[in-house]
Amino acid sequence: MARAGLGYRWDCLLANDFDAKKRAVYKANWGDEHLKGGDVGSIAIADLKGEADLAWASFPCQDLSLAGAQAGLGGKRSGSFWGFWKLMLQLREEGRNPKTIVLENVYGAVTSNEGRDFATLLDTLRDGGYKAGALVVDAVHFVPHSRPRLFVIAVREDLRVPAKLLMDGPLPAWTPAGLSTAIEGLGFLSRKDWISWRLPLPSARRQVFADLIDEQPEGVEWHSAAETRTLLEMMSPVHRHKIRQAQLAGRRMVGTLYKRTRADADGTRRQRAEVRFDDIAGCLRTPGGGSSRQTILVVDGKKIRSRLLAPREAARLMGLAESFILPETYNDAYHLAGDGVVVPVVRHLTEYLLEPILKAQSLQRAGAA
Repeated sequence: MARAGLGYRWDCLLANDFDAKKRAVYKANWGDEHLKGGDVGSIAIADLKGEADLAWASFPCQDLSLAGAQAGLGGKRSGSFWGFWKLMLQLREEGRNPKTIVLENVYGAVTSNEGRDFATLLDTLRDGGYKAGALVVDAVHFVPHSRPRLFVIAVREDLRVPAKLLMDGPLPAWTPAGLSTAIEGLGFLSRKDWISWRLPLPSARRQVFADLIDEQPEGVEWHSAAETRTLLEMMSPVHRHKIRQAQLAGRRMVGTLYKRTRADADGTRRQRAEVRFDDIAGCLRTPGGGSSRQTILVVDGKKIRSRLLAPREAARLMGLAESFILPETYNDAYHLAGDGVVVPVVRHLTEYLLEPILKAQSLQRAGAA
């Protein structure tokens, strides 16, 4: 999805994923001429051709996520960052390290290990010859999907960053409290080299979640009346009230529903169904279990229907084009979306930060010549 967001003006020199099913999707959409499988740590420096303008790393989030055990960068999965970084250092030794680097991960990465993992990322970039800053961008500004993600954007220290891309301090829209605290916790040298990126807000989003929902979806079936009734019976009084309010809205209301284990007033823990009707979807996650799959609830007056979110609908929430080829099975398609990065977010970062940095570098070289 980073490839889709970068756009047609970018040429890919190397793409890597350890997941064979995801590689199959990449091949179906982009071809496999430059696609390498396996863990990033298994890639040889000889596989990296030329001098890239950008290295993008969306490394596994499980050890950094607030929902996980937070083993951090020392964890087996999120620790794959170090295999990526080893390649960056080898490229530096050969004088061809990328001009820019983007590290993408969950918002929890700023608080993992009490902020030490975030500080380690910034210190590592600085020691490797990069100056960097970070933003937390919620996809809800671009698509009807609540998905905050951390983007660390680094520039090689020998490159000039245009003044129009810089600010005196963090922009509140992209700097929630957790990130502000993490920045304050950085060591002196990393704070000294910190870049406050000037990233504009996008135009107001016009789409709502209901606009992306199909009446006759592919890959899923509408629940039976009994199955929908079971979901409603699993709701607490607060969420049943939300259903009644949706019935009085005077229009079709589409909500998203997750199953959660909650404690009642007497301490009894039970599974509850929780729904939201704010015209946006909850954050897509990988289908590790039934509760992580997003169910939609369609309320049209007295008529209430439910079903799982369809694969194509999940792809739309990630900003993928209708022509994007998805996996054939439900779980594979949902896994792809849950692990992905939102395409319009990548495009926004590319258009307003990455491409202007590279354009300034190109003009600087032309002037010197």
